[in-house]
Amino acid sequence: MKAFILAAGRGERMRPLTDHTPKPLLMAGGKPLIVWHLERLAVAGFKEIVINHAHLGSLIEQTLGDGSQWGLHIQYSPEPPGALETAGGIATALPLLGDEPFLVVNGDVYCDVDFGRFSTLTVTNAHLVMVENPAHHTSGDFSLDGERVVYANGEQTLTYAGVGIFSPSFFASVQPGTIMKLRPLLDAAIAAGTLTGERFAGRWVDVGTPQRLAELDQELRNA
Repeated sequence: MKAFILAAGRGERMRPLTDHTPKPLLMAGGKPLIVWHLERLAVAGFKEIVINHAHLGSLIEQTLGDGSQWGLHIQYSPEPPGALETAGGIATALPLLGDEPFLVVNGDVYCDVDFGRFSTLTVTNAHLVMVENPAHHTSGDFSLDGERVVYANGEQTLTYAGVGIFSPSFFASVQPGTIMKLRPLLDAAIAAGTLTGERFAGRWVDVGTPQRLAELDQELRNA
């Protein structure tokens, strides 16, 4: 199974930190955020990684190189200024991702998800990892009915963790180079009853503000 790391966002809420450093390269616990993912992916047995980028993307390539220092092979999917959003970015990178389901991880989250367990998961459409709603997103995104993802029911909601397994066919309707968010595709899958998911109870942080980055950095340094 290949892994795709989303790293093309501008990181507006992280400014001025992201004026000169792409968000995935911001430091937490002595290493860039994206390196935590790469290390965990390598330990989990992944070998092939695809990373998209736009804002200061050359710095990402210069910093990570071909991935050999982690025993990985990294390929890059450059996007135009402003990026293509999640679905557009993934659809554009499909030629690098192959014909089998692949793991997608947001480059601006920190988590201790066991990525290795997904390599044996059978996914025909899409499967989302969800977490308890963080303080900055108390309304959540979706609910779970067993393993089936349903629209948020108002009482037992969860937040999409930015980690999921997707079949290439999930993006068949998206033309490469198109700017498109992921949510419309997820909504269509929910309506069709084909979107599955699970709840993750481990450590997860949406590193969306300088304050949350500083808190995570302190936590990791004290670990």
